[in-house]
Amino acid sequence: MKRTLLALLLVSAAASAGAQGICQGIAARCEQHIAANYIPDGQFYRALLQGDEVAEFGLTLFGGTTYRVAACSGDTDGNLIFSVYDTAKERNLLFTNKDHRNAPYWDLAIASTLDVVVEATLDPSKAGSGCAVMLIGFKR
Repeated sequence: MKRTLLALLLVSAAASAGAQGICQGIAARCEQHIAANYIPDGQFYRALLQGDEVAEFGLTLFGGTTYRVAACSGDTDGNLIFSVYDTAKERNLLFTNKDHRNAPYWDLAIASTLDVVVEATLDPSKAGSGCAVMLIGFKR
C-alpha cells in the first residue's frame, strides 16, 4: 500500500513538473507581448486546458489605466481565446479577442474601476489541449 501511494506521488510530481516546464516556455514567449512601456503585474495566470475547458481569472481593473492583456498557448500565437466580462449577475461581455482573429494581446483602456472575470479557452480549431498563459501589464 505504501509503495502504491509513493508511486502515485512520484507520478503526480513528475506530471506537475512536466506541466510547469511546458507552461514556462509559453510564459517566456508570452512575455514578449508585454512591451517596455508596460509594467507586468507580477502574476502568471496559468491553467492546463483540455477540450472545451475554461479557465477563469478574477481581476480588479483601475480607472484611468490602460492594461495590456497577453494570452498564449502552444507554439504559436492565436491559439488562445480570452474574453473579459463584468461581474454583473448576467455577466456582460466587455471584450473578446475572438472578434480580432484571436489576437495574442490587446490593450484595454479602463475609464472607471471595475471587477472583471477573464475567461480563457483554447481555440478548438487549433488546439485540443495545452497550457494557457495570460499576462497582464499596465501602461507606465
